[in-house]
Amino acid sequence: MRPLLLNTTDIEGGAALAVYRLHNGLKRIGINSMMMVGRKVGDDASVIGPNSKLGKGIGLLRPGLDVLPLQFYRNRNHTIFSTAYLHERLTKRVVPYDPDIIHLHWVCEGFLRIENLQRFSKPVIWTLHDMWAFTGGCHYDEYCDRYNDACGACPQLNSKRQNDLSHWVWKRKKKSWQDLDITIVSPSLWLAGRARTSSLFRNCRVEVIPYGLNTDRYKPIDKKFARHIFGLPQDKKLILFGAVNAFSDKRKGFQFFLSTLHELASKGWSDRAELVVFGSSEPPNPSNFGLKARYMGRLHDDISLAILYAAADVFVLPSIQDNLPNTVMESLACGTPVAAFNVGGISDMVDHQINGYLVRPMDSDDLARGIHWILTDPERYARLAKAAREKTVREYAIEVQARRYRDLYEEILGFTAKTSKTG
Repeated sequence: MRPLLLNTTDIEGGAALAVYRLHNGLKRIGINSMMMVGRKVGDDASVIGPNSKLGKGIGLLRPGLDVLPLQFYRNRNHTIFSTAYLHERLTKRVVPYDPDIIHLHWVCEGFLRIENLQRFSKPVIWTLHDMWAFTGGCHYDEYCDRYNDACGACPQLNSKRQNDLSHWVWKRKKKSWQDLDITIVSPSLWLAGRARTSSLFRNCRVEVIPYGLNTDRYKPIDKKFARHIFGLPQDKKLILFGAVNAFSDKRKGFQFFLSTLHELASKGWSDRAELVVFGSSEPPNPSNFGLKARYMGRLHDDISLAILYAAADVFVLPSIQDNLPNTVMESLACGTPVAAFNVGGISDMVDHQINGYLVRPMDSDDLARGIHWILTDPERYARLAKAAREKTVREYAIEVQARRYRDLYEEILGFTAKTSKTG
C-alpha cells in the first residue's frame, strides 16, 4: 500500500507537524507512506519537496501571491484567508510516484488550486486541520456559519456584499467538487460536526481520527531534573503558555489569559507561581503579567519540548476556537494537566477534573479558578497527571492513529477494487 500525504510544508506549523508524525507512524507499522510538500524545511529524505532552486524559490513566493486578491479588502480582519487560485503542477508531480491513495492535508498558500482537486485519478482522503476546506476562504469562521449556505458578506473581509471574495471561493469549490467521491477525516468531533453541516461536505462521508504523537518521546520525567535542565525554579508552581502567534492572533485568546494572570496575582500567586512562555523570545516591551515571566524562545525539537512540558505544573491554552491542538496532547502525554476553554476539539482530550480543567469559554475568572484548582491539592494533582498520561497512551499514541488510517485506506481501496471488477 502506497499512500501519498500532501501538505504545504513538512514541519513548519501545527498541521505540518501532525502530518509528519502520521507519515512516520505509518512507516512504523509497515505502510510505504510517501509525503510530498510545496516547501521543505527539514532534511528527511523520505519527504518529497522541490529539488531545483527555481522550484524552491517559487514555493517561497506562492504564499504571498495567493493573498493578492485580499488587497481589494483594505478593512478586512488580518486573519489567515486563502483563495487557492494559483495555477500549479501538483497533479503532474504526483503521477510518477503512482500512489494507491491521495491523502490531502493542509494544502493552502498556493500548494493546490481548488479546480485541480478533481484531476487526481486515485481515491482521495482529506484530513481537515481547520475549517478552510468547507468555507469561502477563512480557516476559522469566528462563529460565523455562512459556510452552511454559500458564504458571501464575509465578516472577516468586512464585506457587506453577497457576491464578494468569500462567495467566489465558495462557488469555485462547489462547482469543482460537487461530483467528487472524497472521504473527509476530522481529528476532532467538533470539526467533523461542522463539516457535516456545511454546504460543501454535507453529502460526503466524514470520519473522526484524532492526531497521534510519539509517546516514547513525550512522556513524564522527574520535574526537578526537567527544571534543572532549563534553569527553572524548584520552589515555584510553573504555568506554561505557548505563545506562537498568540500575541497577534485574537483566536489564541491571549487577552483573556492576561486577565486571568492578573486575577491569580490578586489572589496571592505572585510569590508562589511563575509564567513560562515558549514559542517567543522576550519582546522589547513585555506585558505586565502580574507574575514573573520566563521566555524560553522557540523550541524546535520534540525532546526539548517534552522536557519543558514535564517541568511545568499546568499548561494553559486560552484559544477561543481550535481543532485538536498538538500542544494539549503533548502536555497530557508528559503528565502535565491542562486548563483550557471548553471550545472546539479541546473537550475530546481534556476530561473536566479528570486530567485537567475545562473552562467556560472566554471566562477569565473561571480560567483562574481552574488553574488554582489544579495547583492546590498534591494528591489530586497526582491523579490528574496519571490520568493525563494514561489517556494519551490509550487514545493518541502514533501507532493507534496509524492503524486507524491503515484500516480506512484498506477499506477504501478494497471497495475501489471491487467496484472496478464489477463495473
